[in-house]
Amino acid sequence: MDPNVSIRNSGSFGGRAVNERGFNRRQVLAGAGGMLMGQFTGLNQAAAFDWQSVSLREAGFSDDLAARLDRAIADKQIWNLHSVVVARRGRLAFERYFEAEDTKRGSRPMGMVSFKPDTLHDLRSVSKSIVVLLYGIALAAGEVPAPEDPLMRSFAEYADLAEDPQRKRWTLHHVLSMTMGTEWNEAMPYTNPANSETAMDMAPDRYRYVLDRPIVTEPGQRWVYNGGATALLGRLIAKGTGKSLHAFAREVLFDPLGIGPTDWYADKDGEIAASGLRMTPRDLARIGQLMLRGGIWDDRAVVPADWIARCTTPVVPIDDKVQYGYQWYGGTFPFETPTIPQATQRFWNAAGNGGQRLTVWPGLDLIVVVTAGNYNARDQSLPSLRVISEAVMPSLL
Repeated sequence: MDPNVSIRNSGSFGGRAVNERGFNRRQVLAGAGGMLMGQFTGLNQAAAFDWQSVSLREAGFSDDLAARLDRAIADKQIWNLHSVVVARRGRLAFERYFEAEDTKRGSRPMGMVSFKPDTLHDLRSVSKSIVVLLYGIALAAGEVPAPEDPLMRSFAEYADLAEDPQRKRWTLHHVLSMTMGTEWNEAMPYTNPANSETAMDMAPDRYRYVLDRPIVTEPGQRWVYNGGATALLGRLIAKGTGKSLHAFAREVLFDPLGIGPTDWYADKDGEIAASGLRMTPRDLARIGQLMLRGGIWDDRAVVPADWIARCTTPVVPIDDKVQYGYQWYGGTFPFETPTIPQATQRFWNAAGNGGQRLTVWPGLDLIVVVTAGNYNARDQSLPSLRVISEAVMPSLL
């Protein structure tokens, strides 16, 4: 289920299509590592950065942000929140944690959870937007194919599929932008075995399942939400680096950012790249801060700046308001406050089942993280969206 469906239907959150283009690889040194899964503590090479709290006024918000949020919750416009984190100009301006029931990926009930700053939370499909950053790092090291390279050349083990003339037309660009043109349907609860991602997880071979789907439209022409595309990216990263996806993420992204413990749900085929990552909301905000900094952290280029630009550049329209780049949504957000005349700001968005959301406004130097427990609900995105539209944006000064 595309977690942005409620955004698009609400008319609140919208580009131009761009053509495929090359990306210059940079050769960098890559260390060796073992195949690891499960939780990592994040104690190695942690960066010195930590969130410094400032008042709402210092961050450019009115003092009534909390009251606006409380009112929307009381009016039942927002429900089943787990956390809200707002950072602006590199400082933590607001955070709130709640007590609610939660369920881990894989239908693993957690019962009632009292969420705190150090509580890990499922990111669900926000994981996709982090996987593509890992892909960019691996690409700069020459460990994965470039966007313009043929996809099936990297999956020669499926010789019967690799020789198919239709599949020979696929490039990594189609995978990165979810424009493979295959039959794929996640527009139903993930508890339904007919859901394509669920069917992929249950298949004897996850990657054959993805690559073997019937091609129903011309590749590159239409966006279809596809967790299988991210599974292919995760597989290429693991093959190219010789490390598990989680181990590689810790080494090249999480540890350099000083991100604390993380967990990545895995099965027989490795980590669930599309939706298996868990981290704290504060640490997810670090990913947003990295995006704002153009991939630079502690004076070090962690992700190539041109890769971040490419991921956030619209490739294909989803509708008249929202576009898709490489595993990131983008669009424009219109708003108005008593002190700001009607304005429109471009945003980048990573979204996941249940209402998980990382939204970045580069023009406002603003990051909003929301976690919630509205898994598989048709209106799952509305509470998280309303945190933004009813509390955060109206409070800007």
